[in-house]
Amino acid sequence: MNEETLFRYFPEMTPEQREQYRQLAHLYQDWNQKINVVSRKDIDELYLRHVLHSLGIAKVQRFLPGSTVLDVGTGGGFPGIPLAIMFPEVHFTLVDSIGKKIKVVNEVVNGLELKNVFAINARVEELKEQFDFIVSRAVAPMPTFTRWTKGKIKKTAVHSRRNGILYLKGGDLSEELKDYRNSQLFNLTDYFEDPFFETKKVVYLPIKFKGTAD
Repeated sequence: MNEETLFRYFPEMTPEQREQYRQLAHLYQDWNQKINVVSRKDIDELYLRHVLHSLGIAKVQRFLPGSTVLDVGTGGGFPGIPLAIMFPEVHFTLVDSIGKKIKVVNEVVNGLELKNVFAINARVEELKEQFDFIVSRAVAPMPTFTRWTKGKIKKTAVHSRRNGILYLKGGDLSEELKDYRNSQLFNLTDYFEDPFFETKKVVYLPIKFKGTAD
């Protein structure tokens, strides 16, 4: 898959956004040779396994201008950087505890001239700010992740959907989510055709994580 397939799924992109997505492959190939943050196989499938996968969140939630999003355990910048290109008027904070990964994130952000991304080398528990949404790609089991991010979500919503977590996960999640009765699952096969997405989902947890939805 190349970037043209990406544009087919998101035809509303501006020429500037298309150019930024085109630049991603070169930037990651270049920096991955210096600091390995993405496997060789995944670099060859960057637009499918990383960019389009990240943008599954954009199919579920359109972030409003001026809103704030935290990407926890961003690694090389996913899902944060693809989402930041898609939503240039939204402020993204990307956090990871591994310094070399944040170095790559900063270099890619600078190469794309993204003005709406702030990257931090820290543990999420150390952050003092609160955000409208928290996004991530399966960095920990859900109970662990909700514990890490407790208190990091704003209580007042600016979107029609309540503030919360949008988490990219795969496989059978019934056991992991059994205590989260107000969670919602969005199958990425509803949006993308490739077999890669057959077991991939976006899990939405509103700010009140446990118990029944009110």
